[in-house]
Amino acid sequence: MKKFEDLKALIASIEQDADKFYNKGNSAAGTRLRKGMQDLKNAAQAIRSEVQDLKNKESK
Repeated sequence: MKKFEDLKALIASIEQDADKFYNKGNSAAGTRLRKGMQDLKNAAQAIRSEVQDLKNKESK
């Protein structure tokens, strides 16, 4: 559950950059947003792997 909480915190941390990029046209914020989205993707993949591992352990 810790990884899920970290994922939510990551989304909250990039929200300001998303606003600056989409609403104010700040291209530097777009770069930070892209990096944040890559980090988000990696965190989501880690959660997916963890869930799959736990699921497989339960079925054995």
